[in-house]
Amino acid sequence: MPSQPPTEQSAPPAALWRPGPERVEQAQLTRFHRWAAARHGAPAPVPGDPEASYAALHRWSVAPDGGLERFWGAAAEWFGVRFSSPYETVLADAAMPGARWFPGARLNYAEHALRPDAGGGAEAGGGAGAGGGPALLHVAEGAEPRPVGRAELRAQVGSLAAELRRLGVRPGDRVGAYLPNIPQAVVALLATAAVGAVWTSCSPDFGARSVLDRFRQVEPVVLVTVDGYRYGGKEHDRRETVAELRRELPTLRAVVHVPLLGTAPPEGALEWDDLVATGAEPVFEQVPFDHPLWVLYSSGTTGLPKAIVQSQGGILLEHLKQLALHCDLGPDDRFFWYTSTGWMMWNFLVSGLLVGATVITYDGSPGHPDVAEQWRVAERTEATFFGTSAAYVMACRKADVHPGRDLDLTRVRCVATTGSPLPPDGFRWIHDEFHRDGPGTAPGASDMWIASVSGGTDVCSCFAGAVPTLPVHVGELQAACLATDLRAWDPAGEPVTDEVGELVVTQPMPSMPVRFWNDPDGERYRDSYFATYPGVWRHGDWITLTSRGSVVIHGRSDSTLNRQGVRMGSADIYEVVERLPEVRESLVIGVERPDGGYWMPLFVQLAAGARLDDALRDRIRAALRQQLSPRHVPDEVIEVEGVPHTLTGKRLEVPVKRVLQGTPLEKAVNPGSVDRVELLRFYERLARERG
Repeated sequence: MPSQPPTEQSAPPAALWRPGPERVEQAQLTRFHRWAAARHGAPAPVPGDPEASYAALHRWSVAPDGGLERFWGAAAEWFGVRFSSPYETVLADAAMPGARWFPGARLNYAEHALRPDAGGGAEAGGGAGAGGGPALLHVAEGAEPRPVGRAELRAQVGSLAAELRRLGVRPGDRVGAYLPNIPQAVVALLATAAVGAVWTSCSPDFGARSVLDRFRQVEPVVLVTVDGYRYGGKEHDRRETVAELRRELPTLRAVVHVPLLGTAPPEGALEWDDLVATGAEPVFEQVPFDHPLWVLYSSGTTGLPKAIVQSQGGILLEHLKQLALHCDLGPDDRFFWYTSTGWMMWNFLVSGLLVGATVITYDGSPGHPDVAEQWRVAERTEATFFGTSAAYVMACRKADVHPGRDLDLTRVRCVATTGSPLPPDGFRWIHDEFHRDGPGTAPGASDMWIASVSGGTDVCSCFAGAVPTLPVHVGELQAACLATDLRAWDPAGEPVTDEVGELVVTQPMPSMPVRFWNDPDGERYRDSYFATYPGVWRHGDWITLTSRGSVVIHGRSDSTLNRQGVRMGSADIYEVVERLPEVRESLVIGVERPDGGYWMPLFVQLAAGARLDDALRDRIRAALRQQLSPRHVPDEVIEVEGVPHTLTGKRLEVPVKRVLQGTPLEKAVNPGSVDRVELLRFYERLARERG
């Protein structure tokens, strides 16, 4: 986090990438903007100035005099959302929490994912069909891509939905899945949604305790599970874990066995192949707009994970907006994002079906046989949109991987990252790797669009990120998303520009949770987002909104470093330290001492063969002092075996801080939420030694 925010007089930085006129003209966002101006009163695009055009469209979409109602009503029409019962109004109540969207409307998410004209309604050009590609293109570790056609997907969903109904599954019942990122998971999600039941999933690398912490809250009636999975060149048998889940989930009426490793079904389990073979035409239960679609979970590092309920209609509209207007995806695209079923990006990936794209599912390690594997998957599947984590990009840079040189990735037109802020060096590495001229790009520039995006499981979407018509600046997200009233606020609740503030959203989004499961009075929901600024969503990130409209993410505000009154984000420190070749990963913690002192240690996991000696410590301190400020220099640099993460890959800053402050380990963190819980023992010992 900058200790001296930029001023309005600062010279604007040069753009790393700027879309050429042809790319701007062809963007779905541009077509939507013109149509909304002609039909719904949006301001007309500014000729030759896409930046001014987007800023005007965004202002219109969040205007306090009904901007949200106008935008979302227009979006529903543009995308041809099929309401079997009409809505009375777009937004009946804008209060947060508790906003009421599209009352009276009835629809079904799965119907839109499987419709023959997926890719939009008549206004969006979706009548042209869902494209000639398959619905899914699946890659298992070490295997060639396998397509799943649209008719095949529809038939399997119809069959499974009919069998779920035969098993007594009704709207509102929960269907749990213990599945990797495979086509069967997509089929099961869509069949669940078709019935009006509520989907929830965990990746099979989650242990029994982690799964039970989640599934016990929602009490599933059906469990769809694999016998094991393949990862890193090895088979991982999960049959004992599945047996434990069956014993500990008393609400289960049926278990469906997916024999990924080829084993026979356990006693009493149903065979997957038998349930998807009837070829029944899908029947789509028409449910209210706010009917639950799925339950996602927070990391649960300090207690039971929050069970976040999002609605069929809210996710449908939000994902149509994100995927079509922001990611510019359509029927001719092949959409890849490396993810697992335990991360919201898997749900986002499946929604690629809504816009007619071919969804690429990959089941396997991102680094086997080596770190370039994700890029090879993109090459083999001819992906046009490549999504990954910022950490993966930085690992490729450190490993001296050259995907643009060594692989044929000419069809990829966008590299998108999330999970943590993409450091400036990550932007430059992607740009340099794909430096090639293209017809939609300004002469002499890279034609690779870099989309660093930021949102959260809480909304299963983005607050800021990809805009296909805007330039990309190093270290910045392009802009706040349409109909997202994103602000940076100071502690007094006043908006700030070009300086650091809390990320807040001052008007509702359709994909915000309708509630938390097992939170009858809504207290946990309110405490999670609305306790600091009543009626305003506080997300828990430090951001800077620049006067140019771009966004900089500095890291979590609940793990803020604060030295001598200056707030700093951990992401800025990681970007500098991990640029050093000797440092594989790092963790910085700010600990308030009982005597009023402040201790800021930096923990480093070293690269193979590196040694933490005085010379390396001095280089780390010098880099932070020169590239950030003297206040960013840690009190100590301490070597660790590894950095602990949540199961979705986020560094455990807050739990480690609590341990260092003396909180017992079992109270500071839920062990089932951590990738390598044994790494936390080091911090526990350190806390004892330091008193």
